[in-house]
Amino acid sequence: MLVMMQRNATPMEIQAVCDAIQVLGFNPLPMPGALRTAIGVAGDDGQVDTSHFEGMAGVAQVLYDSKPYKQVSREWQPEKSLVSIGHGVVFGGTEVPVVAGPCSVEGEEEIVHIAKLVKAAGAVALRGGAYKPRTSPFAFKGLGLEALEILVEARTVTGLPIVTELLDVEHADVVREHADVLQIGARNMQNYALLEVAGELGRPVLLKRGLSSSLDELLQAADYILKGGADVILCERGIRTFETATRFTLDLGAVPWLKLHTHLPVIVDPSHAAGDRRLVEPLSKAAAAVGADGIIVEVHEDPTVALCDGAQSLFASGFAEYAQRVAAHAELDGKRLA
Repeated sequence: MLVMMQRNATPMEIQAVCDAIQVLGFNPLPMPGALRTAIGVAGDDGQVDTSHFEGMAGVAQVLYDSKPYKQVSREWQPEKSLVSIGHGVVFGGTEVPVVAGPCSVEGEEEIVHIAKLVKAAGAVALRGGAYKPRTSPFAFKGLGLEALEILVEARTVTGLPIVTELLDVEHADVVREHADVLQIGARNMQNYALLEVAGELGRPVLLKRGLSSSLDELLQAADYILKGGADVILCERGIRTFETATRFTLDLGAVPWLKLHTHLPVIVDPSHAAGDRRLVEPLSKAAAAVGADGIIVEVHEDPTVALCDGAQSLFASGFAEYAQRVAAHAELDGKRLA
């Protein structure tokens, strides 16, 4: 339910509605807008009688929200959310930030060198896995705390904010301490206990769509994080379909659909969708042209010897040319690379 206040509603009238919502046993979520304030009734499943609020001073109307997702929806917040990750980097505006780096951190010299290269080419944030969820239990699973410390060193040298995956609740505090953005990977999109913890850590969260998840399910997962107070960046990274030519099927239609239904920034991960570096640039161009609010891409100095996802990683030596060509396609949507 949404209680829409009149344009001239006073702070006292808004607070009175919030108090009334609490008396009914629900949580009020005031959302000040450019013209008026809306107050969400969190926890209401349609059982609250609208007459509780319709006669109150300053109330314009009461609306039922029939969608399964709440705080993420345009009905709750019509204006686009701008998500800052620090160091002057903002998602959701007129610029398209590019996040680049290796799938996993393999060593200090390697990651610092890549960070310098991608920054010089236009990337504004550094990605790198410290704790890696791998399909095979025998695959490289990351360097853990050592990798986080290496990422901090790369940030100190280059000024690039760090995006790294939060894999487990037990890693929450140490990852929060080192990272600027907490990534929730596709395999954990519906790990609701982890989502709740991530929402309370005081860092922006990059939430990837699950391998076989609908967009409604993605947005409900985002609600778990928003409920904890964190900002959220959504990421389309390909879903599992009957097609086997690519690693996953990149759902480009998800980008404009999400931007119609949610105020959150939407970025694209072409690397995991493609599974083949030859396809990463075309998919990046398409993502930029269709209105993505950012791109996260895997880059390695020598992908042929990478310990993780080398086949889909771009060569660092060619990243500058890649960024220039993607920038031209961002202009088709009236944006430019950050």
